[in-house]
Amino acid sequence: MTEDRLGCWATNSGISFRVWAPHAKGVSVVGSFNNWDSKQNPMDRDSEDCWLTSISNVKFGDEYRYEISSGDEQLSRVDPRAVHVTNSIGNGIVTDLSFDWKNDTYKLPPRNEIVLYEMHIGTFNATKTGDPGTFDEAIKRLEHLAHLGINVIEIMPTAEFAGDRSWGYNPAHLFAVESAYGGPMALKRFVLACHSIGIGVIMDVVYNHFGPSDLSLWQFDGWSDENKGGIYFYNDWRSSTPWGDTRPDYGRSEVRRFITDNARHWLEEYHCDGLRFDMTLFIRSVRGDGDSGADLADGWRLSQEINDMVHRDFPGKITIAEDLQNYDLITKRISEGGAGFDMQWDANFVHPVRDLVIQPLDQARSIQKLIGAVNGSYNGDPFERVIYSESHDEVANGSARVTSEVDAAIPDSWYARKRSTLAAVLTLTTPGVPMLFQGQEFLEDEWFRDTDPIDWSKAERYKGILKMYRDLIAIRRNTSGDTRGLTGSGFKVLYEHDDHNVIVYHRWHTGGPGDDVVVILNLSNTVRNALKIELPLSGRWQLCFNSDWNGYSADFSNCSSDAVILAVSPAQTIELCLAAYSSQILKLTSIQ
Repeated sequence: MTEDRLGCWATNSGISFRVWAPHAKGVSVVGSFNNWDSKQNPMDRDSEDCWLTSISNVKFGDEYRYEISSGDEQLSRVDPRAVHVTNSIGNGIVTDLSFDWKNDTYKLPPRNEIVLYEMHIGTFNATKTGDPGTFDEAIKRLEHLAHLGINVIEIMPTAEFAGDRSWGYNPAHLFAVESAYGGPMALKRFVLACHSIGIGVIMDVVYNHFGPSDLSLWQFDGWSDENKGGIYFYNDWRSSTPWGDTRPDYGRSEVRRFITDNARHWLEEYHCDGLRFDMTLFIRSVRGDGDSGADLADGWRLSQEINDMVHRDFPGKITIAEDLQNYDLITKRISEGGAGFDMQWDANFVHPVRDLVIQPLDQARSIQKLIGAVNGSYNGDPFERVIYSESHDEVANGSARVTSEVDAAIPDSWYARKRSTLAAVLTLTTPGVPMLFQGQEFLEDEWFRDTDPIDWSKAERYKGILKMYRDLIAIRRNTSGDTRGLTGSGFKVLYEHDDHNVIVYHRWHTGGPGDDVVVILNLSNTVRNALKIELPLSGRWQLCFNSDWNGYSADFSNCSSDAVILAVSPAQTIELCLAAYSSQILKLTSIQ
C-alpha cells in the first residue's frame, strides 16, 4: 500500500487499516470478520511508526478493533479515526461514507448577514420518551427555524461521547458521529436538509482536551510518562486542564495532524460550513490565568495551522473561537501574528446585557456599561464578534434562561417577557453576529440540561413572542430591503439618560433611505410619554418595530409613536411615546 492516510478505508483489494502506535511491539486487526482472533490479521510496521494491512474479506458493517502488544500487555483499542462506533465503549464499525449530496452547492451568507442559532441535538426535538433527540428528529423542526429567519445553525459537539446524553464537550472518539444521534449518515442527512432550505451548519469541536472518560486514546500503545496519557497527550504539567489531565500534545506532529485532519473531516466529509472551537483559552495556555509562563506556543500554532487550512482549502467557510478573554489576536490575521479565527464569542456583550435586564431594580442598571457592550469590536470590526444573551454556558452552570433569572417563580410573567425580549432586541440590533440559543424564541425557561428536551408547546402558547423574534430577525437581516443599516458597522449613540435608563442609537451601512435605522430602548418600568430625541437625518422616518405591540402579547399596552415621523432637519427634536421595558425601531424611507 502506498497510502499515507490513517484509519480504515476501502480499496480494490478489500479494506485497508493503518494506525499510529510507535511503542507497540506488534499490532493486529481483530473483528467480526476473523472471530476477534489476533493471529489472523497481523499488521506491518512502516517507516512512520504506523502499522498497516489490507484484508480482503472485510465488508461494510463489520466491527473491528486493534489489538496492540506492549511488553507483556495485550491492549484492545478502538481505531482513533473510526468514523462510526457501536457506542463510546464499543467497537469501531467499517463504514461506507458514500452519500448523495444532490449537487449541494450551499455557501454561507456574508458575516454581516448571519443570524446564528445554537442547537443541542439531544434536546432540540427529542420525541421518544427517555431517549435523546436525533439528527432525523431535528430535521422535522428545520422549517420552524427557516420561518423564524435563522440562516446558520451552530450545533453543540456531536463527536461520540461517553453515554447517550451529554452536552458533547467530552469527546471519546473524535472522528465518529454520536451513535445515539443516528451516526454519520444521519448527520449528512441533517446537513443536506439544512442546506436545502438555505441554512448553514457550524460544527462545535473540542480540541482543548479529550474525554476524559471512555477514552481509548489513553495510553494508546502502552507507553506513558508519569502515568499520564501517552502518545496523544502531554505527559507533564502541561496535561492539566479543568477537565482532567487530557490535553493533547500540540507539540507532536502526529497529534497536530490528528486534530487538523479532524477539522478537515467535518468540513469535507460532512459539508459543514464552519467550526466553532470550544474554549481556545485552554489551547493557547495551560491554566487560562494570564500567566505567560504557562502559554502554549504549540497550541497557538495549531490554531493558526487549522485556520490557514480552512481558509486555503475551504474558501467561504468560517471558524469561530470561544475564548472569552476579549483578545483581539484571536481574530487577527495569521500574517499579522493572530490566530486567524473569523469570529469569537464576545464576553464584553453577554455579561453586561444579561446583568442589565436581570437586575430587579431600575436604579441598578447602567446605560454606560450598556454602551460599552453594544459599541464593541475586535480589530475595529464588529462582525468579528458573536453576540448573545443566552448560550449553553449562560443558561446552565448556576445560571438560567433570562426569563427565569428575571422571575424564577413566574418565568412567563410580564416582567420576564418584557425584559428578556429587550435582551433579544439588543442582540439583534447591535453591530455583531447575533446568536440565539434553542427555545429562546418562545420563552424557554429554567436552565439547560441534556436530559430535558425543549418544550415545543410553548411555540404555540407564546406565538406572539415568537412573532416578535421573527419580526426582529427579518429587520436585522434586511429581508424587506429597507433596514440595511443593521447589517452595517455604523454605530452612534444619539441619546442616553442613565437615570431614566433610556438609550437611542443610530445604525447604518452606507447610509440613506432603506439603510439608516434608529433604535430606541427604555430599560425602566416607567412610561416615557414625551421622550425628546434628535434624528440624525432630515426625511421621512417610519416606525417598523414596537416591542410593546399587543399583537406580541395581549397584556402589552400598545404604547407607540406615530407610524410616520417627518424630520425637517437633522437637528429637529421629535417626541416619542415609549412604553416601560420596551423598544422601537425607526427606518429612514426618504430624505428631504
